[in-house]
Amino acid sequence: MVTAPTALEERLRTLAGAVPDPELPMVTLAELGVLRGVHLTGPGHVEVELTPTYTGCPAVEAMAADIERVLHEHGQAEVTVRTVLSPPWSTDDITAEGRRKLAEAGIAPPRPAGHGGPVPVGLAIRCPHCGSTDTELLSRFSSTACKALRRCTACREPFDHFKEL
Repeated sequence: MVTAPTALEERLRTLAGAVPDPELPMVTLAELGVLRGVHLTGPGHVEVELTPTYTGCPAVEAMAADIERVLHEHGQAEVTVRTVLSPPWSTDDITAEGRRKLAEAGIAPPRPAGHGGPVPVGLAIRCPHCGSTDTELLSRFSSTACKALRRCTACREPFDHFKEL
């Protein structure tokens, strides 16, 4: 039986969700969609569930440490952060605000939720600088494994693209 979150759980979820992603600091963990749950397990004890963007993501340790610090600062004596792999994270989990912030930071966001099925091979990636879809792949990996490096052939600016999963 699933119970509704308490007011304190909601407050703690808001605090944990406001933690910036260590690799994409322009978005919060809630906007990225990796924060899955916050549950009180006893007085001063809270359990947080995180789903990484991909298995083995090195940022999970930094996310956990940042969440623990924030929740300790707000009176939680014991904070446990668990990695939850099922259901897996998807780019559909990124909020509209998260997509907007990625684009504003010069990172082409993944297509919005509900794209309906596998990612097509000929996916048109829009340049976050000029809006052109005339872009080319420079590298399948960028500063993080979840991003690819592309260049716009219209304005010639390089940019990161958050890969669809």
